[in-house]
Amino acid sequence: MEIYVGCCGTPGGLKKYSREFKVTEINSTFYRIPRIETVEGWREIVPEDFVFTVKCHQAITHPITSPTWKKSGVKDFGKLGDRVGFLNPTEEVIGYWKKTVEVCRVLKSPICLIQLPASFKEDEKNLENMRKFFSRVERNGITIALELRGWSREGFRQVCEEFDLISCVDPLKDEPLHFSKKSIGYFRLHGSYIGERIDYKYKYTIEDLKNLKTKIEGYDCDIAYVMFNNIYMKENAKEFMELLLE
Repeated sequence: MEIYVGCCGTPGGLKKYSREFKVTEINSTFYRIPRIETVEGWREIVPEDFVFTVKCHQAITHPITSPTWKKSGVKDFGKLGDRVGFLNPTEEVIGYWKKTVEVCRVLKSPICLIQLPASFKEDEKNLENMRKFFSRVERNGITIALELRGWSREGFRQVCEEFDLISCVDPLKDEPLHFSKKSIGYFRLHGSYIGERIDYKYKYTIEDLKNLKTKIEGYDCDIAYVMFNNIYMKENAKEFMELLLE
């Protein structure tokens, strides 16, 4: 198994970060789609074998009631109404997907993360949106990792199997339900949980990381991405990489 370890973001800046890690998840694309010239600049300053994964824009996943829209830079985003979010296959949502895919193309990204909010409930309307969206969009060779919160395990599994999606989970909380046909797993470590509430300030212990290593190495996939998203992401990611060398 090939294991890539990195952070959701680039602590210390991309150039320095890329000398210490082999992968990063670009989160800024969730808030705003960067100019292609900017994206080309990112690709140029990192080694050839450095891997970018990309988080899709919030227009695809989050309705305008989400507070994250205040960081979008979209003027009068309220006028978008119900035409964005929740994988609603509207012209606006498909347009933002195409822009996200273009960023992936320039960065040579193998993975695009679709993270849906907890308000995206497991109901018939959202299932219909999901089926229409995944049936319609072009992937251009990109593997999609899907992060759902609050869904039943069977519902999550069925969607991932039907549309060849990676079930993206925190393996210290939940077990993965489906790897892609390319045998890829994608994992995000957010911190500790109190119910469904996440404490991003949690610092993983060595015992936590040893447990994580055992879990990851036991999964039946050829490639695993292990992405830390807690406050201590850089420190914990480095500690985990050291454990993998033992």
